[in-house]
Amino acid sequence: MAATVPLDTVPTYQYSCTQCGEPLEVQQAFSDDPLTTCPSCGGQLRKVYNAVGVVFKGAGFYRTDSRTKSAASESGSKASEPTSKPTEGAAAAAN
Repeated sequence: MAATVPLDTVPTYQYSCTQCGEPLEVQQAFSDDPLTTCPSCGGQLRKVYNAVGVVFKGAGFYRTDSRTKSAASESGSKASEPTSKPTEGAAAAAN
């Protein structure tokens, strides 16, 4: 006898009929066999796979996470240096 699983804990699978194109969503347990026959026309069903949104949290997922401290400090020190130096003529004119 199959175990009874509450519907709120099982995933929803999407199917599409290869003959009539009818979309179908079914909640099934992981242990259930996939559906093979379209309930509308009796054609063959195929599972539809969609892209899943994934969020990576924590260190090590971004290019900036893998930089060494020396590389990060060098780029930081360059940013703190002034980009232009006053010329001698400008300094003399100010006096």
